[in-house]
Amino acid sequence: MTPTPRPARSLALALALALAAPAAAAPPPAQQVPGVQHRAIGPLRVTALFDGIVPLPRRQLQGIGAADADRLLARGFVPETADGLQTAVNAYLVHDGRRLTLVDAGTAGCFGEGLGQIPGNLRAAGYRPEDVDDVLLTHAHPDHICGLLDRDGRAVYPRATVWLSREDAAYWLDPASERDPATPELFRPLFAMARDAVAPYRADGRLRLFGPGDALPDGVAATPSHGHTPGHTSFVFEAGDARLLVWGDIVHYHAVQFATPEASFEADADRAQAIATRRELFARAADGGWWVAGAHLPFPGLGHVRREGAAYAWVPAEFSPLPASPAP
Repeated sequence: MTPTPRPARSLALALALALAAPAAAAPPPAQQVPGVQHRAIGPLRVTALFDGIVPLPRRQLQGIGAADADRLLARGFVPETADGLQTAVNAYLVHDGRRLTLVDAGTAGCFGEGLGQIPGNLRAAGYRPEDVDDVLLTHAHPDHICGLLDRDGRAVYPRATVWLSREDAAYWLDPASERDPATPELFRPLFAMARDAVAPYRADGRLRLFGPGDALPDGVAATPSHGHTPGHTSFVFEAGDARLLVWGDIVHYHAVQFATPEASFEADADRAQAIATRRELFARAADGGWWVAGAHLPFPGLGHVRREGAAYAWVPAEFSPLPASPAP
């Protein structure tokens, strides 16, 4: 047996050690995956789009004792920072095979950084802004209407007709409301935001105001859900034997308000009406077995409402594959 030269033995040992050493781990991701989730509901293809999160302080909860609110929030493991409780901002694309409808448009730059993700997530979902036929607005608050514009003030949806309830338009688009001494100071900047957001659509004749009994795009009906704003509106989509209820600001504190529907949000324009609306929609959704999509429910905000004694519970939908065949 011929001995291996020392340099060769050293090289072989180094190679063996290199092969045996564990590979360096890949760096952890620096950002979240796109905020998109698709769902088949009967013949509809519904896509939840994440716009970002806003913090809502506990102190803005009304109609419930602090101890009860704390207990429910702890039970719900709601993320919280010094600024407030994590609250999602969601929008929804509904494709019926013929038309593409967007419900609410998100925030754009009206609430600062970390929001305004709807256009990017819409593209990540496989659509383009120019594919959208209609934008249905639940109301004219910035986190639902400002996303009609990009950060340079241009219309995001070049073909879409924008639909807003006549009652909300009469309030939020009228400069007299902004000047009214009864208007809370906190709300005054919101009026110009709403007027600016609809301006290019109004100039092109693509802003449609609707009231009770007015026709909307085929397959969708407006459901008045006043209280949070004077003309707040939810939308019910026909989905074969099912129904999809898309609501805006019916719920802000999900861990509290399903269990305690009488708990309200400080920013509700008419708190008594907002509570009555919430109870009515919870009951209709639960008793009808409707699908629900909620603007401020934890993303993707798709699921069902269940009765639980004299109160209710939110039942989020499980992630599911899409059927092999697309919507007709």
